[in-house]
Amino acid sequence: MLTLPPLMWAGNAVVGRLMVGSVPPLALNAMRWTLAALLLLPLAWRLLARPAPLLQHWRYLALTGFLGMGCYNALQYQALRTSTPLNVTLIAASMPVWMLAVGAVMFGVRPKRPQLIGAVLSLAGVACVIARGQIGNLAAVQFVSGDLLMLLAVFSWAIYSWLLARPTATMREAAKPDWNWAELLLAQILFGLLFAGSMAGLEQFAGPAPIHWGPSLGLALAFVAIGPSLIAYRCWAQGVAQAGPAVAAFFNNLTPVFAGLLSAALLGEWPHWYHGLAFALIVSGIWVSAKGQQG
Repeated sequence: MLTLPPLMWAGNAVVGRLMVGSVPPLALNAMRWTLAALLLLPLAWRLLARPAPLLQHWRYLALTGFLGMGCYNALQYQALRTSTPLNVTLIAASMPVWMLAVGAVMFGVRPKRPQLIGAVLSLAGVACVIARGQIGNLAAVQFVSGDLLMLLAVFSWAIYSWLLARPTATMREAAKPDWNWAELLLAQILFGLLFAGSMAGLEQFAGPAPIHWGPSLGLALAFVAIGPSLIAYRCWAQGVAQAGPAVAAFFNNLTPVFAGLLSAALLGEWPHWYHGLAFALIVSGIWVSAKGQQG
């Protein structure tokens, strides 16, 4: 459950990079979730037939929709305009740190020592790729705008993941609607589309950018709506519920490993030696955290 989403999200980063110049990033995000909502309707039509719970829990759904659909993916697509899929996903490897911090500050969950060690290893991997393998470069490192946008995206995803595992008071188990996974995901998407659609409209208002329709865009939309959206979000929610957000965060760090392989195969952007070192540090972080969880 927790290994499949990183593969889908790595593909999402590569496809997002391929679509630069063909479709504006915020428009791509809005179209992605619109198509995903339509695909969910046959499985989640009951949600619209009984809208009372949807309205009752609108605060929780609006927050998760904003963070998980309206915010994270829009920021990632925007980041890919100036950064590479490999760099974007490696920066996302700081996820364990944000996840542990959000859990401690907002939910009172104290991190375990192996998780802290794993987080340090993950951060070392991120620092390695940002410094291009030269430690001295860290003192003079300059982030491109895409890197900073991806950091903001990671923070929003950390909060979203904790909200999945620890719903707010209005969504506690006793009062939680009798929704299946498709209905819960569609509820979040509907609210997320309010934000995604609004941002796409502002994007066009600020500077209209053409959308180059064609088979490649159609295939890209089909992939990002089915793989990184429906399949990955379903598996991620199930995995987070069973393993917890802190452990799940380390599996998210498999994303740059998959992104490096896909970027080499599809974009011709071959990894450098420091990417390999970063991969090793990230996987070590996952291993240490997993061993700590077993203990």
